[in-house]
Amino acid sequence: MSAKTRGADHVVRTLYAAGVRQLFTVSGNHVMSLFDAALDARLALLHARHEAAAVHMADAYARVANEVGVALVTAGPGHANALSALYTAQLAESPVVLLSGHAPMAELGLGSFQEMPQVAMAASVTKAAWRCERSDDVAADVVRALRIARSGRPGSVHLSLPSDVLDGVGLSASVAEADFRVEPVALDPKSGEDILSALQRAERPLILIGPACLTRTGRALGACLAAATGIPVIGMESPRGIADPSLGAFAEMLAQADLVLLLGKRLDFSLRFGRAPALAVDCHFLQIDAEEDEFRRTQRSVGERLLATASADAFSALRSLADACRAVDAGVHAEWTSEVQAAIAYRPANWDTARPQMPDRLHPVQALRPLQPLLDSHPDAVLIADGGEFGQWAQACLSAPHRVVNGVAGSIGSSLPCALGARVASPAAPVVALMGDGTFGFHPAEIDTALRYRLPFVAVVGNDARWNAEYQIQLRQHGANRAQGCTLLPTRYDRVCEAFGGHGELVASAADLLPSLARAQASGLPACLNVLIEGVPAPSIRRDRT
Repeated sequence: MSAKTRGADHVVRTLYAAGVRQLFTVSGNHVMSLFDAALDARLALLHARHEAAAVHMADAYARVANEVGVALVTAGPGHANALSALYTAQLAESPVVLLSGHAPMAELGLGSFQEMPQVAMAASVTKAAWRCERSDDVAADVVRALRIARSGRPGSVHLSLPSDVLDGVGLSASVAEADFRVEPVALDPKSGEDILSALQRAERPLILIGPACLTRTGRALGACLAAATGIPVIGMESPRGIADPSLGAFAEMLAQADLVLLLGKRLDFSLRFGRAPALAVDCHFLQIDAEEDEFRRTQRSVGERLLATASADAFSALRSLADACRAVDAGVHAEWTSEVQAAIAYRPANWDTARPQMPDRLHPVQALRPLQPLLDSHPDAVLIADGGEFGQWAQACLSAPHRVVNGVAGSIGSSLPCALGARVASPAAPVVALMGDGTFGFHPAEIDTALRYRLPFVAVVGNDARWNAEYQIQLRQHGANRAQGCTLLPTRYDRVCEAFGGHGELVASAADLLPSLARAQASGLPACLNVLIEGVPAPSIRRDRT
């Protein structure tokens, strides 16, 4: 059945047919027809205060809900504001679709209002980017965007929607559920058998999985494969790579591996490109990926040490390999696996007694470890960790059923909007966002958004009054007398939150932390604990072998 209707109506009806019920958005001239159409389609609009924040919300929603997150922004500057967040989603392998308004087709090249080369701008930070050019094509283009975001290696997709395409009447065929179905890239059974055989023959094998597999669903599949093979399955999504403090002393074990299966994990800077001393010079590699370009990238780095490749998406490969392991002796590598697990779990004993050197301050461990019982209190609790040194301490100290971190992109500033997106996806569970004071400054106005939409969360701000990650780099490379441009004011971020109408508390002692946390959680409001911390470096975890 087909009907002539506005392009804008086709957009929102197609989204609704795909199961999308929530758009994260900022209004603007070029998308007003979509705001109007959303009313009839029963699509909820969560209206943010900044376009990047809207994309961060969609990103966190996608990771927690295991669905496509959709952001809607206007043309020109609105589109440009969204791009850095789109890059974060892309490297996090998060299925996000950015719909941007666009100058009308009839005025292109004439100096139209907010005309920009939007597709070219988005192309380098997405899986795909294009412009819809006819009202008749709107539904098909939206279907295509949603499918690409979820197919193969998930990621971000951009679709520009010119205002005259949205306002124009077009003939768009109705869509069915089958139109949105993504066909998995299945692992060839023979390739799977060969890969499992090679892993079993190795003495010290590892399976590394990438960001797409670090959702709750992906981690569960990774655990199933580890149990089936008896080989460690390690997720990597940190910009610190092998120095990721949430992986404890894993770098020591990686350097001993003789065979590494890259399962949806890129061989990039996070693995030091496979070079020594991060990996042994005689370590060999296997690779399963949905994108053949990744095989070429790996071969450029390690050459003939890449022994075999196979095409498959990561989730299909995890399932297929686990299913194929029924006859495998999972105890062959028990000692090695135990050593790897112990290294990842390792935290220095002196963390238990960590104390600040400055008065009226907390060591990051004191500020963070007491939060764990709250994250353990609900099966859908969400941990969000963003920022430099304090964010790294958070990832090392805390865990939760859902974890959203700033990811391989290494960006900062996403925590507050991510808390809102996560709250929409997990409406009844605790949402705890950890961030440094520098990070808080990016999107504090989203506290207003949280209040308008009744989306409570607890933000814990580690306040050391500086950009500590950059300060620590300057300290190491240039010395204290040449460190500059990193000082911040000791701002009362708790009062900033209160000024918007939220709950705020200043925490300057370890004894005050838990009572303040309890009051913040009980407030039912967006809450900020402004915790005065000592600005120490992020943890670099090494075991004492003496």
